[in-house]
Amino acid sequence: MTSLPRERWATRIGLVLALAGNAIGLGNFLRFPRQAAMNGGGAFLIPYLTCLLLIGIPLLWVELSIGRLGGRNGRGHTAGMFDLLWRHPIAKYIGALGIFIPFAVATYYTYVESWCLAYAVFALRGQYFGLGSVDAMGHFLHGYQGVEQNIHFDGLTWAYGFFALTLLANLWVLSGGVARGIEKLARVAMPLLIVLACVLAVRSLTLDPPAGAGSDQSVAAGLRFIWSPDLGPLTDPTVWLTAAGQILFTLSVGWGIVHCYASYMQPDEDIVTSGIQCAGLNEFVEVILGGTIALVAAVVFFGTAGAMRIAQSGSYDLGFQAMPLVLEQLALPRLFGAAWFSLLFLAGITSSVALLQPLIALLEENFGWPRRRAVAATGIALACAAQPVVLWLGHGYMDQLDFWAGSLGLVIFALVEVIVFGWIFGIDRGWSEINRGARLRIPRAYRTVIRWIMPGMLAAILVAWALERLPDEISLARVEAGDRVYVWLARSYLIALFAAICVLVRRAYREGSNPRSCTPSPHV
Repeated sequence: MTSLPRERWATRIGLVLALAGNAIGLGNFLRFPRQAAMNGGGAFLIPYLTCLLLIGIPLLWVELSIGRLGGRNGRGHTAGMFDLLWRHPIAKYIGALGIFIPFAVATYYTYVESWCLAYAVFALRGQYFGLGSVDAMGHFLHGYQGVEQNIHFDGLTWAYGFFALTLLANLWVLSGGVARGIEKLARVAMPLLIVLACVLAVRSLTLDPPAGAGSDQSVAAGLRFIWSPDLGPLTDPTVWLTAAGQILFTLSVGWGIVHCYASYMQPDEDIVTSGIQCAGLNEFVEVILGGTIALVAAVVFFGTAGAMRIAQSGSYDLGFQAMPLVLEQLALPRLFGAAWFSLLFLAGITSSVALLQPLIALLEENFGWPRRRAVAATGIALACAAQPVVLWLGHGYMDQLDFWAGSLGLVIFALVEVIVFGWIFGIDRGWSEINRGARLRIPRAYRTVIRWIMPGMLAAILVAWALERLPDEISLARVEAGDRVYVWLARSYLIALFAAICVLVRRAYREGSNPRSCTPSPHV
């Protein structure tokens, strides 16, 4: 077959913004402040930053180097990249995890993202105004989701409508390709997201407590609630596991997405600087902005105890129940409400397009499909796979996908790839690949981190999570009897999805149908 030119990022700033857009998602504004508040406040930054330096940033460099290496050899997905790193028949099927995990997460993430678009419209319409309590807002949300029947919504018409709009928006961006689609989105969405976040952070820091507020209802109390250091929890291993999990989640490492994005880099692109810039921008948004907006506002209006109850009940409660009530009390409530949910939607869509790109790359590069055909097929598959998420949300279906693919799957894939990179591919070749074209030399101590410390920490996380969560997950101890069939349906979907992706990978390499690169470059 004739060789086809690979797409490339048009500009360096576009590349960094796209990588940051992949990393900056709903978790930066909803998950991180909740985790910090519940795990030592300001002291949580100690394990958080430790894991950032020993897991997050070095793993980001590893994934960028694997992806850039794959791109030089026409491989835009981890199945092909692992086949380059390890010349063993099983390697490409291990790499298939980097296609499976993003699509499995996209199955529910895109639906949650659509809630943000819906609520931005609801805010402009004042549709939830006047409900008056977190519980009432909860009923509004559950009515929209179809989890309960109430006066606010008649079935799932609204939910399906906004999900369709969100899916079409994702596919429209992806149909433009890497430079004219994903990069253009990042160049517009990321600056706008940061501006909205800064405006909301400043507004949170200038809130006045409501009439009759208690002594614990103030901005100062809110900042103390999040950042007042409590060193006691640091002796709890679970806090360190939580910090490590947050780092994997927030930098989007262990997914297979960074590899895919890096494959569109120039062959000698400086990944060391790009990785630091991406991580730095993500941490600014998460720690400074994400740590300021929602929980500070919740403390001002609900008090420390009330904010803690909301945080413990879940990140969605904080974002979709507490924040709308807070913003409703401000001047220009419709504008601020729309700004908050638009912020979340922008964070969501820059991540969801990244989740879908690895499968599109497989269809394009290994089967020779035109871009729009690959995007359309991926969109149809996602629309079908998401139906049980929409219909069975109240039965724990989405929770199963989030645990097995979006939590446990990340750690498994991250552990496997650092072993393959540091031990099978070899730390000498790996170290040279990371530093290829780098203007900033990484301290040699990171060789030890990549080969020994990072695998050890990831293995410890995996074992600890397995001991803590797997017995209950396997026994279904926390699942109501009526919901168990939905749990097994979710698990069956994940098994079927991984099997289907492995079949695609097998066909691709058995048939030698990669039009760009049927054999690896001799300069690997």
